[in-house]
Amino acid sequence: MTTRRLPFTKMQGLGNDFVVLDGTREPIELAPATIRRLADRHLGVGCDQVLLVERPTRADVDFRYRIFNADGGEVEQCGNGARCFVLFVRSHGLTDKRAIRVETAGGIIEPTLDADGRVTVDMGTPRFRAADVPFIGGAGAIVEPLEIDGATVMISALSLGNPHVVQIVGDVDAARVSRSA
Repeated sequence: MTTRRLPFTKMQGLGNDFVVLDGTREPIELAPATIRRLADRHLGVGCDQVLLVERPTRADVDFRYRIFNADGGEVEQCGNGARCFVLFVRSHGLTDKRAIRVETAGGIIEPTLDADGRVTVDMGTPRFRAADVPFIGGAGAIVEPLEIDGATVMISALSLGNPHVVQIVGDVDAARVSRSA
C-alpha cells in the first residue's frame, strides 16, 4: 500500500464542514474507503463532505465539482459546498472570476461571489418525485404527513441533488423541531 500526502483545505459553509481537494493540476482518485477515512471525525480530518475540484470536461464551464458524502457515496449537489467551492477556487488562484459555471453530477450551477463577500448559488428547480429524493413510504405528494414518535408533522421531501425534508409549520418559533430525551 502506497501512502501519498494529499494537500487539502478545511472549510465550512453555514455550519456544514468540508475537506476540499484540488484535482486541477493532477487527477485525484478517491475510493469510498479513502473518503470515509478523511471524513472520520476521530481518526481523520473530519467533515460532512469531501469536495473535489477538477478540470471541466465541457468547454462551456469553468470547473468540474464532485461531492462525496462522509459515507463515501457521490452526490449531485450541495449548496453550502458550492459556497465554499467558489471561495476555494478564487483564494487558490484558479480563477479571478466572481461568477463561475460549474459542472456537477446534477447539472450546471453558477455560484457567484458578491462584492460584499457573500456567495449566492442558484441550485435549480427542486424535484419532488419520491424516486428523485429518494423517500421511502412517501405518497409522492408535495406536502404530506409523516409520523414521528407518535406525532404527525407535515413535510415536503425534495431533492436539490441531495435529499432534503422540509417541515411545514405555521409558526417557526413554536415548531417542534428537536426534543431532549
